[in-house]
Amino acid sequence: MKPFSERNPIVIAVVGILALVLVGAGVFWSRDLPVIGGGTTYHAYFTEAAGLKTGNEVRIAGVKVGEVQGVRLEDDVVAVDFQVKNAWIGDASSASIRIRTALGQKYLAVDPEGTAPLDPSAAIPVSRTTSPFDVEQAFAGFTTTVDQIDTAQLAKSFDTLSATFANTPDSVRGTLQGLSALSKTISSRDAELAKLVASTKQISATLDDRSPQIEALVTDGNLLLGELQRRRDAVSALLEGTQTFAVQVQGLVTDNQAQLQPALDKLHAVTVILDRNQKNLESAISLAAPYYGLLTSASGNGRWLDAYVCGLFDATGSPILDANAQRTCAPKSGGGS
Repeated sequence: MKPFSERNPIVIAVVGILALVLVGAGVFWSRDLPVIGGGTTYHAYFTEAAGLKTGNEVRIAGVKVGEVQGVRLEDDVVAVDFQVKNAWIGDASSASIRIRTALGQKYLAVDPEGTAPLDPSAAIPVSRTTSPFDVEQAFAGFTTTVDQIDTAQLAKSFDTLSATFANTPDSVRGTLQGLSALSKTISSRDAELAKLVASTKQISATLDDRSPQIEALVTDGNLLLGELQRRRDAVSALLEGTQTFAVQVQGLVTDNQAQLQPALDKLHAVTVILDRNQKNLESAISLAAPYYGLLTSASGNGRWLDAYVCGLFDATGSPILDANAQRTCAPKSGGGS
């Protein structure tokens, strides 16, 4: 056998690419392979989906044999594709959608019947499929038929049965007497039961009419919860940032404590001196205020100072040289300079 180094590299590349394509195709369609695949795919038609979803189990006699592959609408019926492995499906098989859990999860039950295997291309018709009875339909049917029950006649019938079986064993007689008492109770509460059923029907109709509002309420509730979630995340981020800032400040103080401590000590000394001389400072400020007021008035007219001098000359204009002379310093109107 020739080593790969001596073979044609083009042939090796083509063979390698084909091998990769085959492996990829095998992985992609592995569920459809006869040996390692998921089994054989069959089809069934139902009048309604009844909550059946892709991925629900397929059972035969209570044992899981596959799962639902798809649920789609074809014309006026629901087509269900399901896959079955290691189980025989006959040409007269029937299928039904059943309730698996109390929460409403469904599964597809198949009853394999017939003398020949079912052709995968031939679907189970609607005549051999059933859907679970809906609770809403049950209440609707109850409200329409309960009014037709003649409770008085029903009570009379139970009384007749009780009298007829009066000489029967105690167990049978006790059962019939109990039924008779139950029928009388129902008959005496006929008006209340009718009112209850009518109220239930009215509530159902009201809820059906308010379905868009209820749906909008649920949607708005989801939006509110989403906004609260975002606000909670924002507050959490704020707290984390504050904590990080506190750590950074603590580190800054720790790193610069040698420089900050002398400055703080000097600042404390300055504050002590200012506090000790507070009265002197207040007195200086109060005394300096009039002086600076006059200085501001004198220098507020331009690049010179206003001044007023009186008592240097007498009424004739001669200078007054006597220091003890009486001088009148009342300013003239209009001022002087």
